[in-house]
Amino acid sequence: MAVRTFAAIDVGSFELSMKIFEVSRRGMKEIDHIRREINMGTESYTTGKLSYERVEELCEALLAFSDIMKTYRVSDYAAYGTSAIRETENTIILLNQIEVRTGIHIQVLSNSEQRFLDYKSIAFQGEGFLKIIENPTAIVDIGGGSIQISLFDKDKLVSTQNMKLGVLRLQERLRHMNAGVKQSDDLITELVDSQMLTYKKLYLKDREIRNIIIVDDYVSMLLRKKSLEHEMTGYAGRELFEKFEKAYHSQRTGELAKKWDVPEENMPMLHISLMLLKRIMEIMGAELIWAPGVTLCDGIAYEYAEKNKIVAASHDFEQDIIACAQNISKRYRGSSKRSATLEQIALHIFDHTRKIHGLGRRERLLLQLSTILHDCGKYISMVNLGECSYSIIMATEIIGLSHKEREIVANVVKFNHLEFDYYEEMARYSTIDREAYLVVAKLTAILRLANGLDRSHKQKFKDVRTKLKDDQLIITVDTNEDITLEKGLFDARAGFFQEVYNVRPVIKQKRTVNG
Repeated sequence: MAVRTFAAIDVGSFELSMKIFEVSRRGMKEIDHIRREINMGTESYTTGKLSYERVEELCEALLAFSDIMKTYRVSDYAAYGTSAIRETENTIILLNQIEVRTGIHIQVLSNSEQRFLDYKSIAFQGEGFLKIIENPTAIVDIGGGSIQISLFDKDKLVSTQNMKLGVLRLQERLRHMNAGVKQSDDLITELVDSQMLTYKKLYLKDREIRNIIIVDDYVSMLLRKKSLEHEMTGYAGRELFEKFEKAYHSQRTGELAKKWDVPEENMPMLHISLMLLKRIMEIMGAELIWAPGVTLCDGIAYEYAEKNKIVAASHDFEQDIIACAQNISKRYRGSSKRSATLEQIALHIFDHTRKIHGLGRRERLLLQLSTILHDCGKYISMVNLGECSYSIIMATEIIGLSHKEREIVANVVKFNHLEFDYYEEMARYSTIDREAYLVVAKLTAILRLANGLDRSHKQKFKDVRTKLKDDQLIITVDTNEDITLEKGLFDARAGFFQEVYNVRPVIKQKRTVNG
């Protein structure tokens, strides 16, 4: 059985972390975890750049990581930068400088990609994860720059929201206000309430959250310490947070750090995390918290193992992405019946035209999301449907999609309603590259065709069949209804399909037997 040695590197806001794994079909085994504190977040969030000294520190650490990888004979690695790198103004220059000096290529994760990897690392915990999400559950992912709250409903991840309440960001605000310890508690509560009470009104409503899964660098470690052996490992109730808060205010920081086995320099961040999480639990009404002890490095490793078909996930992550899109459509009063019809037709065309479009499973998912979100802009304007739909999709995170993938979906939905912008025009207002542009064009052609087959929004067709024959795509529809409208508007919709694929769609009606 082949065993690969893989290194996962997380270039975080406060810490550089690398985990070395042995990966095989038996699973993954962590064999080393190296950490180096480098506070990049404070500079990045306040100035938009990293200082010369900070870049030097980062490169030195990465060179040391490179030597460690050689010692372990690492065959593959992946290095990801999160918000501290993402929020720099000179990101491309910075990444090039790091790669030239260290040989390590860092990819920058969008917020939704980062949180999805964290989520994957939790889901791979197996029974513990499956058991806790049987009840209404929220994942609270606390980073240096922001927190992400993702909600489960009936075992599916249905919504996710990001808030600028990260530990380093809050610490910088408290420092700016010269807040003392007692005053800090009140200020943290006010800052959390200013966003969380709005979040509760918009997204929780009458939903009761029973459990919280926590992903962070401070509270998780504390909950899993041996000093808490009287509790189930990683589990705690709200009362334990009250004890932590009382202890923090009644004992010296140094003594408490020794008692909790936490580096003293980490105590301020731990305190902020504890207060942040305690208030979130109170607002949500949650009673139980679980800290599985996973990090972004675990998610990076699981993604690597999954992509290389070394391990298989028991949880269907694609269904989570689809459920998120359906929840967005519901929020903006989208028609689920109309979306289901459009999805069925569009995916049928996609599956039967693989020979001419050459796209894969991921692009099929993006098309499916486009059908679900095709009319979300109607909530704002029925006249400017395309533009409004684009704005909604670009402003709403769909966990598991990269920024580029979300932009592809937004453009496909937009150009389903508007005249298509060719690459030179699109490049004026978009960061989309040529490869993604071609995906937009191909998926738009399919969605327009599917939309043309249900232009009346009355779901007239009982069955749609397609067949590629020479330079034609013959679409046979089973219906006894009048499809004059569909036929009349079909040519306009089919024209773009023919332009993209050099294949002319032809619609044929077949009446059912009892017609």
